[in-house]
Amino acid sequence: MTLHSMTAFASGQGAEGGSSWSWDLRSVNAKGLDIRVRVPDWLEGLETELKSRTSKRLGRGNVSIGIRLSRAEDSKGQMQINPAALDQALAAITQTQLLAERAGVPLAAVRATDILGMRGVLEMSTPEQDSAPLVKTLLSEFDSLLDDFVKMRQSEGAALHAVLTAQLDQVEALCATAAQRAAARRPQVETTLKANLAKVLQNGTGADPDRVAQELALIAVKSDVTEELDRLNAHVIAVRDLLAAGGAVGRKLDFLMQEFNREANTLCSKAQNAALTDVGLELKTVIDQMREQVQNIE
Repeated sequence: MTLHSMTAFASGQGAEGGSSWSWDLRSVNAKGLDIRVRVPDWLEGLETELKSRTSKRLGRGNVSIGIRLSRAEDSKGQMQINPAALDQALAAITQTQLLAERAGVPLAAVRATDILGMRGVLEMSTPEQDSAPLVKTLLSEFDSLLDDFVKMRQSEGAALHAVLTAQLDQVEALCATAAQRAAARRPQVETTLKANLAKVLQNGTGADPDRVAQELALIAVKSDVTEELDRLNAHVIAVRDLLAAGGAVGRKLDFLMQEFNREANTLCSKAQNAALTDVGLELKTVIDQMREQVQNIE
């Protein structure tokens, strides 16, 4: 299986009968799968079906699906008079004229355009249209668009695979360098331990020998980075295995990035040596770059 990126885009256009449309399908990274659809309300069942088909193909991502649809003039309906509204308008005009005559107020003659301009008298008819054939066509076209979209996510995933593999190589090389520098600083660590031992013995008259041994052992543990380097190398192997497996591994990779960062922080805190600290800081930089890439993996 291949990696899938959560960042992708696809678009398309189509036409049939008196309708034409354009698709817009895009996604960005997210913790889960969030699908948002914008389609005309009169296309019954289209929104639900688009969500269903998309959720079967994608595991994570903030996905936006939009369609802009236009219809030819002959399918938009015609202007027509609403008889009930016209009757109400004429009744209101007649009553107004009677009241005006009684009050001796002259009124201008009412024109047909005045009546047609009254609210509700003139309206656009909506032709009866069965949306089912158009919905079927749109869904068939969407399947092809979704295929292109998934292919783009796979292509972006392949690019992420290459980037992460190169970064893992860097982490591995830095761990090897850290091991060398840890070995090189051993004489310095031994000198420090001997100095600490001398201080304890000099100021520890009557001190419990077991307690002294424990304190010295603790000092030694605090300076030993072998376990941190072993765990870092183990994490490298785990990430390589996940990349080889492919599929929806983004959450697992994100967890491993946290583990990487924890070990690198501990390495820096235990370094007590400028050269080893420099390697630890380089490790943190590469791990942070890896984490940014992992955020886009499904």
